[in-house]
Amino acid sequence: MVIFERSGIVVKFGKWIAKHRILIIIIGIILLIPSAIGFITTRVNYDILSYLPKDIETMKGQDILMEDFGKGGFSMVMIEGMSDKDVVETKKKIEAVDHVADVVWYDTIADISIPKEILPDNLYDFFNSEDSTLMAVFFDDASSGDGTMAAVEEIRKIAGNQCFVSGMSAVVTDIKNLSNEESVMYVVIAVLLVSIVLAITMDSFLIPVFFMLSIGMAIIYNLGTNFFLGEISFITKSLSAVLQLGVTMDFSIFLWHSYQENQKRFLGDKERAMGHAISNTISSVVGSSLTTVAGFLAMCFMSFTLGLDLGIVMAKGVVFGVISCVTILPSFILTFDKAIEKTRHRDIIPSLDKIATLIVKRWWVFLIIFAVALAPAIYGYTHYNVYYNFDTMLPEDTDSIVANTKLSEEFNMNSTHMLLVDSDMKSKDVNKMLSEMKNIDGISFALGMDTLVGSAIPQDVIPDSIKSMLKSDDWQLMLIGSEYKTASDEVNNQIQELNNIVKKYDKDGMLIGEAPATKDLIKIMDHDFNVVSAASIGVIFILIALVLKSISLPVILVAVIEFAIFVNMGIPAYTGTVLPFIASIVIGTIQLGATVDYAILMTTRYKKERSRGKDKKEAVYIALSTSMKSIIVSALGFFAATIGVGLYSKMDMISSLCILMSRGAIISMFTVILVLPSMFMLFDKLICKTSMGFKPKKSYPFLN
Repeated sequence: MVIFERSGIVVKFGKWIAKHRILIIIIGIILLIPSAIGFITTRVNYDILSYLPKDIETMKGQDILMEDFGKGGFSMVMIEGMSDKDVVETKKKIEAVDHVADVVWYDTIADISIPKEILPDNLYDFFNSEDSTLMAVFFDDASSGDGTMAAVEEIRKIAGNQCFVSGMSAVVTDIKNLSNEESVMYVVIAVLLVSIVLAITMDSFLIPVFFMLSIGMAIIYNLGTNFFLGEISFITKSLSAVLQLGVTMDFSIFLWHSYQENQKRFLGDKERAMGHAISNTISSVVGSSLTTVAGFLAMCFMSFTLGLDLGIVMAKGVVFGVISCVTILPSFILTFDKAIEKTRHRDIIPSLDKIATLIVKRWWVFLIIFAVALAPAIYGYTHYNVYYNFDTMLPEDTDSIVANTKLSEEFNMNSTHMLLVDSDMKSKDVNKMLSEMKNIDGISFALGMDTLVGSAIPQDVIPDSIKSMLKSDDWQLMLIGSEYKTASDEVNNQIQELNNIVKKYDKDGMLIGEAPATKDLIKIMDHDFNVVSAASIGVIFILIALVLKSISLPVILVAVIEFAIFVNMGIPAYTGTVLPFIASIVIGTIQLGATVDYAILMTTRYKKERSRGKDKKEAVYIALSTSMKSIIVSALGFFAATIGVGLYSKMDMISSLCILMSRGAIISMFTVILVLPSMFMLFDKLICKTSMGFKPKKSYPFLN
């Protein structure tokens, strides 16, 4: 970029933008139309488990369930306080709902005229508990399919307050409803709080409006182009706008400050001043944005492809943010220059020179604090607890959570597994296998074809309507109830025991469902955490080394930000807060990628002053005093963009991630302001010896 600037290409580009500002605004507004259409038509995926690798057994089993049985989603529907006759009518209505594949109740096996009390105990206990009865409902679409979610909503309407739909499909439906209800408010809250921060910290009350307009247009472009990805996760949809606002706001601040400086340089020529401001912004912002993009792209290395989803969308958002900052924002500023000037006010943030002097003078104090805090930070970082069960992210009064609770209380059922085995397995072996499974701790029932209709009944006399529910040409389906909650240690051990048994009878047999898939997720996330952490640190390390031309500085800068991450992620260990499983990866990469720019900003000025011949202490002081305000404004902006959403959202996963990001921005701010200058003071000699551009350039007067 520096080569382009010297040749004047970037300056010419900047001047062209300034001259054609009205055209740029018109084009920008026109592009909003296809972007809005793309945003509206992009499908949102609310099933996190669908991002598991497609080659693992639980996901292969889901495909078999769909292909061979025409079943995807599955729910246990509990009906309370209803006579058998009314239950039969309700069952018929549920069977008639679009995308309901099958409904299994006791009248599937026996006529309701037969008293339930004379049914075999295992059947009676499965379907009944006091005044409640239970149905197994299968859907012909995936757990998070649009058809399944619509069917869940329709089933809830059919029986009203007497109907409780539990299971993953019901949870996913409620996640969708709550997400759609809250997502618009996320953006409103973030924009409002960021605007307040900017109005206070900037020198114009109107400039934040144009910051928000240009960033908002970039956000719409980003969301619109998600159409080409096919679909995005609800987490990506919920967080992308807020994150893009917080991360790319720095670019707008830099352009505005550069424009003000160039106005002093080119008095009376605003277009020329803006042209050079655009050039300066491109040269500086492109380099710093690379670290942010790298942080997001590191998530693409996850085998759990939710990381790929969020990483691509956010990396794309940063690129759109840069483009908007050097095209649309300059056009707005020049077009509305007079209005902006009328709302100018004096700088509200006081001089921070005395604070900078104190930090540089007592630098050793902050190094001691760093050294003392490091051990407890690392301990907390390695000892916080996470949750994997998805119903934890929803409020307790949500329909699906109420249903899951009732199912647990009245039927002692917390999760339901599905078992696929060879359709040719002999009835004797099936019964023996299920008998072994029933003896495992926490198993409440184990039902298959023979269990339901009786092993004495020949297969050829079983009605096709019943047989097709549980048997195909290649596979037979069984249901296994568990008293243990999904993602608990107890259910994971139980799943291992069940797998050991099924493999004895059928080496190709598969245990599938929410709990087995979640067990796979836990294992995969442990692997992904190590891979993504190494990738993000490695890529950002290389970028810093190239940008600053140093071997030692990448170690120092990454160490400082990683310390801030340790502190941020370590706090929950001491407060007893349980975090969503995705937090460690998302926060680690985003906090590193987004806030390392604070450190790069200060380091660049420190390098500049050392190259000018300033001594260590003076160079560090100038770097700190000149960059402190920018770092504070940037951190407060990121904090404002995320804290409001964190406090507002009823969805725990979104709330937790936003609170962690907002806290991380503030912790990184204090760490960079207090610890990084101390590192410069301590390692100045090493930095100068292992870095290019720190020594003053020799001058040769006789050549002048």
